[in-house]
Amino acid sequence: MEYPLTFEQYQQGLSEGKLLGLHCQSCGAYTVPPQGVCRNCQGQNLFPVEVKGEGTIRTFTVIRVAPEGKQPPYVLTLVELEQGSWVMGLLTDRDPEKADMGLIGKRVRLAPHPGNGSLSPGEIQVPKFNLIAD
Repeated sequence: MEYPLTFEQYQQGLSEGKLLGLHCQSCGAYTVPPQGVCRNCQGQNLFPVEVKGEGTIRTFTVIRVAPEGKQPPYVLTLVELEQGSWVMGLLTDRDPEKADMGLIGKRVRLAPHPGNGSLSPGEIQVPKFNLIAD
């Protein structure tokens, strides 16, 4: 099976400050991060796109015991993107010690310079988000 957007391409996009995903030509859904089939209809009529990278925090947790090589504490969040996909990422502009339930429902945007946002040892990137308005 040939993938329209590989994990390596997704990672490269993140390293350049871009959030890449797939747009299904069959049902119109967006799949971020990329998968082999549409997250909505399981179709394979997918085309790579750059998504806006804005959305709403739906839940979060403060990581206090981190994997080897990652420095706690940090805020791990689940963001519902405007296009409908849900993406896990780091909230970079909030002190983890001040993170509270008021974060849920806040609007966020992909950080312009994500850098290394690994959640585990190695060089795997994850999206980094900043609050739009606090």
